[in-house]
Amino acid sequence: MKIEAKNLSKRFNREWIFKNLNYQFTETFYAITGPNGSGKSTLLQTLWGQMLPSAGEVIYTQNEKVIPAEDAFRHVAIATPYLELIDEFTLTEMVDFHFRFKKPRQNKTTKELLELFELSHARDKAIANFSSGMRQRLKLGLAFYAQAEFLFLDEPTTNLDKKAIGWYQQHLSSISDSLVLIASNQEHEYPATATKLDILTYK
Repeated sequence: MKIEAKNLSKRFNREWIFKNLNYQFTETFYAITGPNGSGKSTLLQTLWGQMLPSAGEVIYTQNEKVIPAEDAFRHVAIATPYLELIDEFTLTEMVDFHFRFKKPRQNKTTKELLELFELSHARDKAIANFSSGMRQRLKLGLAFYAQAEFLFLDEPTTNLDKKAIGWYQQHLSSISDSLVLIASNQEHEYPATATKLDILTYK
């Protein structure tokens, strides 16, 4: 698995957020670092295809075969604090809906997934009534257990308490078959072994 950025650049009006990024992501874990407002989220959104680059390109490769740009979304899982959930759904309905589009890892059932998310007690609760921490744990759980080769996490422990941060770290450490990119300026959000990419290098 590989993500290759070729001369990747993004600007808003006249301000370059990052410029001439040439990089091959091939390891299991990467930490995209930099202070608040430096463009970490913009870089991730450009890499996963939500945002078009101002210049350059992103190439996904699996088993030495290039994945067509229009199919990249099928291979990607995402968790961010700003990712929307469907408030009208119950938790069970939200999980069932999500996994209509992504296969669950290890063919986990909805019941098993809720247990892994440690949210079984809220199975019939409407998402609208979830706390910010429960919402974030759900987003992370959906991303962790989607069968995807590329996993993007943006400030993943936002709104999580100490216990939930431990839950996050435990599940993150179990990933071995995906390429994981984490945008963060908090060291507890990525493994110590992660390869670091400082976005300020490409200003």
